[in-house]
Amino acid sequence: MNNFKFLLIALFVTSFSGFSQTPTDFLSKDFHKNRRDALRVKMPTNSVAVVFANPVRNRANDVDYVFHQDPNFYYLTGYREPNGVLVLFSDEQTNEKGVSYNEILYVQKRDKRAEQWNGKRLGVEGAKNELGFKVALNADEFVNSNINFKNFDRIFIEEFHDDYRNSARDKAEVYDLVVAFKEKAAYNPKNFLSPMKKQIYELIKTTSIENSANVAQIIGRALAYDPSLKSDEDLMKFKEATDDSLKKELQQKIALKLDAKTNIDITFLSANLATLREVKTTEELKLLTKAIRISAIGQVEVMKAMKPHMSEMELQGIHEFVYKKYGAAYEGYPSIVGAGNNGCILHYIENSKTKLDNELVLMDLGAEYRGYTADVTRTIPANGKFSKEQKAIYEIVYNAQEAGIAAYIIGESMAKPNVLSKKIVDEGLFKLGIIKSVDEKHPYYPHGTSHHIGLDVHDPGNYDNFEENMVVTMEPGIYIPEGSTCDKKWWGIGIRIEDDILVTKNGPVNLSSEAPRTVKEIEKMMAKKSVLDDFVLPNLDK
Repeated sequence: MNNFKFLLIALFVTSFSGFSQTPTDFLSKDFHKNRRDALRVKMPTNSVAVVFANPVRNRANDVDYVFHQDPNFYYLTGYREPNGVLVLFSDEQTNEKGVSYNEILYVQKRDKRAEQWNGKRLGVEGAKNELGFKVALNADEFVNSNINFKNFDRIFIEEFHDDYRNSARDKAEVYDLVVAFKEKAAYNPKNFLSPMKKQIYELIKTTSIENSANVAQIIGRALAYDPSLKSDEDLMKFKEATDDSLKKELQQKIALKLDAKTNIDITFLSANLATLREVKTTEELKLLTKAIRISAIGQVEVMKAMKPHMSEMELQGIHEFVYKKYGAAYEGYPSIVGAGNNGCILHYIENSKTKLDNELVLMDLGAEYRGYTADVTRTIPANGKFSKEQKAIYEIVYNAQEAGIAAYIIGESMAKPNVLSKKIVDEGLFKLGIIKSVDEKHPYYPHGTSHHIGLDVHDPGNYDNFEENMVVTMEPGIYIPEGSTCDKKWWGIGIRIEDDILVTKNGPVNLSSEAPRTVKEIEKMMAKKSVLDDFVLPNLDK
């Protein structure tokens, strides 16, 4: 074989193998099976859980948003496509052929034309072989299935928000699957109550008409937490009623609603999956730690590359390039890059300032790696050196974070880090003369410090006490926007430091520690040369 022909074959083999390579480090099928088994243990006898995949959502005209799976559905199945349903039974079922099973995964059907345009589908065989389901069926078979949901004592679902379209592309989209379920299960939202509504109904039922004014006040406060209560006509009438006979009539009507029987439960799944998801397995920790380290390294590279002439969007691009370089397909949430006063907007995502100048830049970003999301924030000076005022505020936030991290101890209340950090922030602001007393209520620290991360950037949890293998953020901050009631020299300073902390038997472990946090470490890192220093693109405005 001549050298030229050998080279062609070698190039072909290399190209083909590179083209066919896909990530292999997703969660294992055993992980998802174990999670289903763990949930099934919590289910009472003769019950069934029904969990739906996310729908495809339209972006504009004939362009859809990039699909992202519902985290609970992914946690239980590993299925990364739309138009799926998981039916999980508490007890063994037997089909007409005498085969026993305790779960069914319905997936979107293989379709050559659809796959030519949008990529290969896993299909029934893939769900069996790659995801480990004994019973997998096409989604249209759920629409036509003979599962008699009315025979179960309890049906566990998550609350429907009905935020999906009927695109009519096929007859087994999430829209069709939900419609079919509602019909099979005799779903009627009037027959079951959210926890808050149930609590209010019970209060109305047991409170005398003479004391109903107090209940009306409680309803008013509840509306701030759950605006959906406004859609309950009887509840709103009771709140506004002044006539005792009308109140009595409404009280009786609400009591009947409270006693209505239904086998559908919209709280069990959310509550029990929150308990499962708040403590990470070894397999989850591996992926989550990688997402966090990728995010921390993104912060490092931006520290080296940042210059006053750059834009917020440029910095965002560097972060997200690092993510892609490491194989993190997405950001876990919209990237926040806020210079100067923009850093005082907690969820600023426009990232539209065209020049950083000598401002502080707050960067809150997180890579999503194989579904798991980091959440890391650093605030650094665009010119590489903190000013006197910037440093003073930064040191308060840093000390507050250090005190909070030290409280990430097994058995300790998850509220403690927030309390400790707020005390340090209040004392620091008072010492600088920004507030008039340590007890003064002020708007400069408007958020809490700690939330779980995982498949969601704000992962569900019970938020009681710290447990081993929880991963929880610690993110104090101080934000002094322009126009604040303090000396102008503090205006436009917004600082947040956020790290992802693993709770262990040996104390807290900062998984994002690769990104410098102290003033000295940040300034030292920013003095280093960046690989992007010589990366100059043509000027398109000339």
